Amino acid sequence: MKKIYLFAAAGLMMFASCDLDINDNPNYPSPSDVSADLVFPAIENAIADAVGDQMFNYAGFFVQYWDQMPTANQYNKLAELEIDEATDLFNRCYSTLYAGALEDVEDVISKTTSTSDVFAAKVLRAQAFQLLVDNIDKAPYTEALQGSANAMPAWDDGKVVYEGVLKELDEAEAALTGEPMTVTDPLLNKNVNQWKGYANALRLRMYMRLIDGGASEYSSKAQALVNAGNFFTGDVAWNVYTDAAGQRNPWGAIFYEGTLAGTKNLCAAYPLVSYYNATSDPRAAYGLEISAKYNEYVGQLPGCKTKMGEWTGLGSNYNDDYVSNINRAPAKAMPVYLFTQSELQFLIAEVQLRFNNNDGAAKAAYEAAVAADFASRGIDGAADFLAASKTSWDAQASTNDKLTLLYMQKWVAFFYRNHMEAWSEARRTDVPKLSSMSAQSIYENATTYNAGDFINPGVNFISGGGLCKRMPYPSNARRYNKNTPAVASISDRVFWDTK
Repeated sequence: MKKIYLFAAAGLMMFASCDLDINDNPNYPSPSDVSADLVFPAIENAIADAVGDQMFNYAGFFVQYWDQMPTANQYNKLAELEIDEATDLFNRCYSTLYAGALEDVEDVISKTTSTSDVFAAKVLRAQAFQLLVDNIDKAPYTEALQGSANAMPAWDDGKVVYEGVLKELDEAEAALTGEPMTVTDPLLNKNVNQWKGYANALRLRMYMRLIDGGASEYSSKAQALVNAGNFFTGDVAWNVYTDAAGQRNPWGAIFYEGTLAGTKNLCAAYPLVSYYNATSDPRAAYGLEISAKYNEYVGQLPGCKTKMGEWTGLGSNYNDDYVSNINRAPAKAMPVYLFTQSELQFLIAEVQLRFNNNDGAAKAAYEAAVAADFASRGIDGAADFLAASKTSWDAQASTNDKLTLLYMQKWVAFFYRNHMEAWSEARRTDVPKLSSMSAQSIYENATTYNAGDFINPGVNFISGGGLCKRMPYPSNARRYNKNTPAVASISDRVFWDTK
């Protein structure tokens, strides 16, 4: 049955989220005719579409999981960080989250009498606004979603948005009266306890960003959540896809359907491959293919597609055989992971280590996080991997080393799972760190390169170099809302990125 929901949700996004002149055509129901029961999956679908498609793709470049394949040109601007408002990289996500997910949240809340339905809708509202802030920092919030009553809402600071939706979550949970959910819910199957656990995980994710953004008062809240332990089980994943035309994962479908079908646009990036190799990680086979030229995993230096022919002396003969292609097979029917058990356990481990000073509990959560990711990919060997010196908790010399290991393994676990959260966590923690070595110097002599470190792209359109820290404001916002903030560079930071 749940496969049917995908098509219903996709259609309902049109009905519930757009102002359509349908002139009472009986073939096109008006938004008032669509019940909350049917609108709710459209919220889930819209958020999954944003996270699992465009964010998944561009964040994969920003966290240096992949790079532009040598003989392809589809993603040159992403690889070389040639990104500004004219690029329109965030435009569709912005529309999907506001005109799709968030308008449908308002619709559901106006149509249901179940406090459990309202609570679940508020959880999704918090997730949508978290994504907006993590991408563009400021966002319309206090004046948003008023339709023609306020067509040009003010933009609120990211911290105001974060704290606002967290307060909404608390109020919605406090209002629960125990009745069941009435809406169709492919995500968590109307399990209110799972929705409470999902809400707590979102709180924890946002608390950690607030803390590292300077709001230390959230430390006690993070500790209280972890000490209570009321979180979801399994993964929070939009698992509705199949390996059939028109039913595939939205990102995976790019390579199997339409104009890009059969293309090989993406190759492995050097930092990911170097860390896989350094830690003898069997998960490499899940998302990467062996280089045809070298018969091993080979990553391309970020932003260096146009440089490698020169550096190698191969010129135009430098081709796709020299690097590892991304293994696209898992993406065909892959769920969109909104919150993995692995991410949750990594966050718990961090709180136990940083705030509770409980090394034993931190170790247990760290190992549970890695084991959950191995299991998610159907790969054996987690226990042996965790016993190896470079990935063993007990082998780390200091608390800081343990924290770095935790962050690095989280980065690895996000690959082919949730690239948006990988990007956010890398910005929050500053791990992987940015190497002081240039891409060319690493190519010429990598002996002093620290495996896994981010690399300044060899061709980098950011003035002075560096990495992408945020998305530009979407052009539709600039075009239709005079209150849209001044143009921001991708080197500017969101409010919680203080490192």
